[in-house]
Amino acid sequence: MPLEKLVITGGVPLKGVVRISGSKNACLPILAATLLTPELCVIRNVPDLADVRTMCALLKWLGVQVRHDRPGCVIETRAEKPVGVAPYDLVRKMRASVCLLGPLLARLHNCKVSMPGGCVIGNRPIDQHIKGLTRLGANVEVESGYVHAHCDELVGTDVFMGGRFGSTVLGTANVLMAAVLAKGTTIIESAACEPEIEDLAVFLNKMGAKIRGAGSPTLEIEGVKELHGADHVVIADRIEAGTFMVAAALTGGNIEIQGACAAHLGAVRDKLEEAGATVQRNNGTIRVTGGSLHKPLELTTMPYPGFPTDMQAQMCALMSITPGISVVTEKIYPNRFMHLSEMARLGADVALESNTAIIKGVNHLSGAPVMASDLRASAGLVLAGLAAEGETDIKRIYHLDRGYEHIDTKLRELGASVERLEDDDNNG
Repeated sequence: MPLEKLVITGGVPLKGVVRISGSKNACLPILAATLLTPELCVIRNVPDLADVRTMCALLKWLGVQVRHDRPGCVIETRAEKPVGVAPYDLVRKMRASVCLLGPLLARLHNCKVSMPGGCVIGNRPIDQHIKGLTRLGANVEVESGYVHAHCDELVGTDVFMGGRFGSTVLGTANVLMAAVLAKGTTIIESAACEPEIEDLAVFLNKMGAKIRGAGSPTLEIEGVKELHGADHVVIADRIEAGTFMVAAALTGGNIEIQGACAAHLGAVRDKLEEAGATVQRNNGTIRVTGGSLHKPLELTTMPYPGFPTDMQAQMCALMSITPGISVVTEKIYPNRFMHLSEMARLGADVALESNTAIIKGVNHLSGAPVMASDLRASAGLVLAGLAAEGETDIKRIYHLDRGYEHIDTKLRELGASVERLEDDDNNG
């Protein structure tokens, strides 16, 4: 497939209505959880994303019957006789593949999942995943690039999931999915509180699991012998919603965001209002009006309900044109600032000191060719391009397609000048 790029002509205030798609970060572990039962599972509000297609390919490799109705946003699965090996060629495409480990171990008691490999935003080890599964009674070895986990049975116990940079979301998901079929009761302390973990717990409970405390730092799981099929609607993607909220603010636009859960976006709303945007909630919608950006920000990424690391790049774009000096400290992935050098190509005045970015707001950005390094960096560059004068070419947008469903189409419907073109540059 040829590489594509986005060509954005900036300077247009975005106006209109946008509907938010299902959450990528909720959908992927929920799809993995369908391995826990041989019965039919129906997952609705599934976004049409590259990562979702990769997860479907992995499930099919593992012997799961998968029917993916993209126009209907529905995936049906039936894991009657899954196999226990997830290969490198598929796992390497998506780090979230590691969340297959917990359900495969719980269902088969013997599985091998390829190590997910490196990541441009920094080292993201799976030691907490391994520690948690080991606490449940698994023997885990890493050999020849694979994590091999096996056990006679899993037994409930106390598991602490806190790490150096906070609770691990995928690690919590893995241990949670393993614990639902463990013998006895498991208590997960310092569990991730993200809405995506809560949505996974809701789905597992529909399957017959007995989970209490979802959304809090303490999860209590009473193991059951088996799970059954379930029908579930995935929550809206709070990061996509936050991205469009920032798009309204930095273009001086007026966007009504439909389908998102405002309660999941408190930290983003707070910072946008602090910067000068107006955020209103009414009848299940969120309306953001750009107004005048007049106040620089101090922002630190934190585990939920703190400010999400997945919104950091987008806020850097906003702060690049907000008068004054803003300071962004990254405490989840300290190396997650690859977008700053590309934003500087557009005229942003940025400096990086360790895990802190210092951004001096400029009067305007100017369009230029830039290159995306990862999913959220892509979103940050798109937003910067929307604010810039002239034309911005964004290369390597396959990163963007991993996590944003038809974002170019949604932006055009809001009045943006955005074209998706084949990239003739072989360097991508």
